[in-house]
Amino acid sequence: MTVTERIVALRKLMKKKGIDAYLVPTDDFHGSEYVGDYFKCRKYITGFTGSAGTAVIMQDMAGLWTDGRYFIQAAQQLEGTPVTLFKMGEPDVPTIHKFLEENLKEGMCLGFDGRTVSGEEADQLKKNLEKKQVRFSVNEDLIGEIWQDRPALSCEPVMELDVKWAGKSRADKIQEIRTKLKEKGASLFVLTSLDDIAWLLNIRGNDIHCCPVVLSYLVMDEKEIRLFANEKAFPESVKKALSADGVTIYPYNDIYDYVQTISGEKKIYLSRSNVNSRLISNIQEKVTILDGENLTLLPKAVKNETEIQNEKIAHIKDGVAMVKFIHWLKKNIGKQEITELSAADKLYDFRSEQEKFLGNSFDPIIAYGAHGAIVHYGATEETNIPLEPKGLVLMDTGGHYLEGTTDITRTVVLGPVTEKEKKYFTAVLRGHLNLAAAKFRYGCTGLNLDSIARGPLWAMGEDYNHGTGHGVGYLLNVHEGPQSFRWKNPADRPAPVLEEGMITSDEPGYYAENEFGIRHENLVVCKKAEKTAYGQFMKFEPLTMVPFDLEGIDPAQMEAEERALLNQYHALVYEKISPYLDEDEKSWLKEVTQAI
Repeated sequence: MTVTERIVALRKLMKKKGIDAYLVPTDDFHGSEYVGDYFKCRKYITGFTGSAGTAVIMQDMAGLWTDGRYFIQAAQQLEGTPVTLFKMGEPDVPTIHKFLEENLKEGMCLGFDGRTVSGEEADQLKKNLEKKQVRFSVNEDLIGEIWQDRPALSCEPVMELDVKWAGKSRADKIQEIRTKLKEKGASLFVLTSLDDIAWLLNIRGNDIHCCPVVLSYLVMDEKEIRLFANEKAFPESVKKALSADGVTIYPYNDIYDYVQTISGEKKIYLSRSNVNSRLISNIQEKVTILDGENLTLLPKAVKNETEIQNEKIAHIKDGVAMVKFIHWLKKNIGKQEITELSAADKLYDFRSEQEKFLGNSFDPIIAYGAHGAIVHYGATEETNIPLEPKGLVLMDTGGHYLEGTTDITRTVVLGPVTEKEKKYFTAVLRGHLNLAAAKFRYGCTGLNLDSIARGPLWAMGEDYNHGTGHGVGYLLNVHEGPQSFRWKNPADRPAPVLEEGMITSDEPGYYAENEFGIRHENLVVCKKAEKTAYGQFMKFEPLTMVPFDLEGIDPAQMEAEERALLNQYHALVYEKISPYLDEDEKSWLKEVTQAI
């Protein structure tokens, strides 16, 4: 069926069931950023393939809300469909909640699959729509009823992550979280975020494309851990190891029945912003629910010394692959046909040559020319274009290694560039270097530092429509909370303090629609600097080891200190990467990391 036909079929079903508006989020049952094929209901009903967005379908309208990263892509993909694009955050564009408040009439019914909407979100919707006495239908998956060729739930093999990679045993992590649970005064902890479960149990899987997680729910008390998952995915050795640490596996969907059996005197700790609303609604009303951020969130984000040392190894491997790839690209552009897709395949080949490489950490973004202005562009067979020996190509890619996860963006000059391209290439690089070199007092958050990266662009009256940086998991999700670099935060989500051991991306950008895009990204680890009478100072150390393209830089725009920062970084790149290159590659790296 076409998108139009799917919407017609959904509207018929809605009418039959008395549902006036149907909400279709991007989420799976676990609030994951990326979702497995089984869960891609929003993509199915709208045709929009981006990783963030929510659809609302009514009898007389169909709308898609998405953020600034996807405005261009969404407009292209929704063309010719009955779906209207709502650009989140733009003037006069209502939020989904505001839209529903204004468009649902007295006594109407709002429907959604309660497994795909968090408890917090469902609470907010009910509060907003209470005065109109809007009814809710949340126990049915209407998209599932019309999606005839829906893929099966994933059941990929589970592996155990050895302590030499994890740096901390499962037993020690479990003890740490149980201590936190006791401090909260709760007897049970319900955990449904897949990366948190994988971190806690030192297991990894492949149930979400590019995310090494295992479809599962977890309930912990002071004695045992119940893991609700597909037992077929677990080899006997992993089951045995889990059992030895008090972890018992139960069928994946049994979590909904199990929580109904929890007795009234119990106190459950969970995160309403992460746990889905259907699961929460299955808990007896007399049970006390204590709401707060996942107890695993901060321990997962603060990498231990083993993880940090392993990540440095992963980034050297990744740097070798990237340097070999950029060298190959520069040497062959214009001599053989290279497209966005074939370039991504070639980079994958270079990464695959590195020992303990497990796969991409997200779908590679190789965006040539005007495609670079589409912030999260993903080349398809339909959009794939050849790279030419002129202009810029933006390459945002990453890999998973047993030693950790990488995420790097380089904007590479393929031939002659305009003064405008050089101007913004340099401005973005200056912002990147200045943020990477920041020294700050302990207690600062990403909110305090974001403007450092935007400074050169803001001085020109320019900006970019995305955050400057996100946390990164250890052989886990490439986007990991709670820390970030951004200049504004939701009022109900206080920005967390930047702690020693947190790994965050530093990735300012600039996007000229229909012309070009620029982004420069390294991962940095937060470290302690000196302690003075004013307190503990902090700084960043770069993990990514890949040169920035000198051919895109106008040194005259840079302060002497900024040039020194670039030269210092490039000297480090040459020192770390050159031992792994052949003579031709080494000679090229020497040239492209020369001091300016």
